[in-house]
Amino acid sequence: MTVEQIGTNAGEVWKAISEGNTSIKAIKKATKLKEKEIFAAVGWLAREGKVTLGEHDLDPKDLTIVLVAE
Repeated sequence: MTVEQIGTNAGEVWKAISEGNTSIKAIKKATKLKEKEIFAAVGWLAREGKVTLGEHDLDPKDLTIVLVAE
């Protein structure tokens, strides 16, 4: 996976989150990305201060990703 691919995937993940898909499972379904690609993209977005992470209310094994208000 290249830096360019991670950046492109970050854009796809950003779009999915902005459309209301906030769990890893929902993002995976919306983007068709592999989990490792999603985690790399989420790391990219978190590093840029664009998202925060937390536990999913309904599934403690899943994460919730929320956009940071600017």
